[in-house]
This record gives sequence, C-alpha cells and structure tokens, in this order.
Amino acid sequence: MKPNERFYNIDRDFRNPYARDRDRIIHSGSFRKLEYKTQVFLNQEGDFFRTRLTHSIEVSQIARSITSHLGLNESLAEAIALAHDLGHTPFGHIGGDTLDECLRKDGFKNGFEHNFQSFRVVSYLEKRYKSFDGLNLTFATLEGILKHSYPYKKNFLPEWIDEEFNLDTHPSIEAMIVDRADEIAYMSHDIDDGINSGLIDFDDLRESELIQEILLKVKSEGILEDEDEMFRYRFSSHLINHLVYSLLEYSKDKIKSSEVLSATISSKDEIPVGFAPELETKIKKLKKLLFNKLYQHQNIVIKMFAGKQAIRSLYKALMQEEKMLPKFYYESLDKKQKHRVVADYIAHMSDRHALSLYNEMYGKL
Repeated sequence: MKPNERFYNIDRDFRNPYARDRDRIIHSGSFRKLEYKTQVFLNQEGDFFRTRLTHSIEVSQIARSITSHLGLNESLAEAIALAHDLGHTPFGHIGGDTLDECLRKDGFKNGFEHNFQSFRVVSYLEKRYKSFDGLNLTFATLEGILKHSYPYKKNFLPEWIDEEFNLDTHPSIEAMIVDRADEIAYMSHDIDDGINSGLIDFDDLRESELIQEILLKVKSEGILEDEDEMFRYRFSSHLINHLVYSLLEYSKDKIKSSEVLSATISSKDEIPVGFAPELETKIKKLKKLLFNKLYQHQNIVIKMFAGKQAIRSLYKALMQEEKMLPKFYYESLDKKQKHRVVADYIAHMSDRHALSLYNEMYGKL
C-alpha cells in the first residue's frame, strides 16, 4: 500500500489524509480516556501532574516542531504522536506489565503489549463506522503506531500484519521523530512533576552531566533556584530546546528525502534520527538516574502497587464472572476468547474507572 492509502475507501475530503487521521484520533473515545490515565503520578494526585493525554499533546508539539523544521510531514507526525499511547492500561507501565503477567499466568503466551494494543485500538476496537471496525487510518499512521522506530517482529502478531506492514523495515522518518519526541517529553515533564511533588530536587539530579549543562543555561538568565516555579519552567524549556536542537543538528544531513518513507528503509540501515553518541550516553545516564531517584521512590512504588492489585483483582473477577462486562465487551465473547475481551476492557479503563470498579467489587483500596 502507499503511505496515504487506507484499507477501506472513503469519500473525498478537504483535508490531507494524515490531517484526517489526526482528527479521527482526537475525536475517538480512547483519546478522551487518556485524560484520566496515569503517566507517572496517579490522576488523583492533583491537577498539576501530567496524564497520558497531556503527555501525548506535548509529544505532538515537539514532533510537529521537528518535522516542520526538517520539511517532513507534520500532520503524519502529529497523528502518530496523538495515538501512540492509546493502548496503555490504567496505572502507567506497571498496569500493562501486570495485565501481561495475568494473561501469561493463565497460559495465554501472547500476553499484553501496549504498542500492539494501540494498533488494535485504532484498527479494531474503536467503533465509528457501520461497515468496518477501527478508525480506517492511513497505512503510514498505522505503521508508525505499530513500529515506533524499529522493525516490530513479535511472535504474537498475526501473519497478515507482517504481510501488510513488512516488519523487516523501519517505519517512516516521521514515526522515528515521534519516538524521540516521546523521550524528550517524558524526561522533561517527569523531572518537572517530580520536583513539583517534592519527591526529587535538583541536588538529586546534579549527578547527571546533562542536567548540570541545562542548569547553567537557566542560571545564565539570572534566575535563582529558590524561585521555584519560574526556575522549573525555564529548566524544562532549556532541556527541551537543547535536545530538539541537538537532534536537528545530528539528523538533518542524514535525511535524504521529504517523501513519507513507509516500509522502505531496511532494518539493516541505521536510523537517520537521533543524537550524537556523547549525548546519547548522557541521556541513558539521566534515564537511569530518574529510574532510581523518581520512578522507584517509595511514594510512587506504593501507589503503583495499589494499581497492580487493582488490575490483578479486576482480571480475576471478570474472568470468573463475564456477566459483569459491559454490553459491548460481553457481546464480543461470541467472536473472541474471553481472556482477550477482559484484557481489552481493563486496558480501556481510566485510572479512576478501574479504582471505582475495584472498590465496588472489593471495598475501598
């Protein structure tokens, strides 16, 4: 298929194909649910903290800026960015890991994987048209959601996926940019949320050479660290700018075409989007620091443990009594195995929906 083709024919539209994809994603129920899905801090923690929705919007903004500067397809990058987290469960990555454990423990070896779930959401689970399932997105958008940056060879994928999407190839360059924009966004806003919550401070982060460089940029503006909010905002701005400009500088001469290159770049070829090796090393060290200091902080671990218990208990209850499933999912049991229907229902929940249903079944968590 050509990058801008769809699996089902549509009427002529005034928008370009990728802008239409973006609009369909924004108007989907799964996109709205992201407002109440955890990024790092549970949604109930406060209005300030990022959710999957605000994260997706920030990724989109960064990806659009990069693709625009490089003369690539901005609408395609935006569509992929807004859809890339649609398959995430409640309670962040720990929710997906727990659902995967539940499925595998019950003998379902394919388990749960959020990238493929995002693809399933837009190609199967969303119901907006009578004659077909899914949102009928273009090939390039679907490929970007499925692959992210790299070939996506997984043993749980049906054969038709490999036949249609050529899993031995990289996705479009726009998809690669979204992947790095995702990284830039979450490093920046997780630091901002972590400091605002009091779980980490800049003294913790000074172990990172990259953070030290960004702090010098902020202080060169004459802003003091005790100016908490202003200092945080300027820090986030400088960190994002530094990473975006570094990516542009390293990648600009490696991108040879402005065409949408879906399923054409061999998996053996080097990805043309990234950072210089020295900066890649600094980023890896910063990620490790954030993992140890923030993501494994006692307060976060306690909240995530509660989320883990909710996922396990909901899965167990719904597998035992499928009549507790909503009508749409209950009727799906005629066409799909129960474990997949239950997993789809749980994955679709927001944090507050999952906690509310858990509390209704088991008492307050």
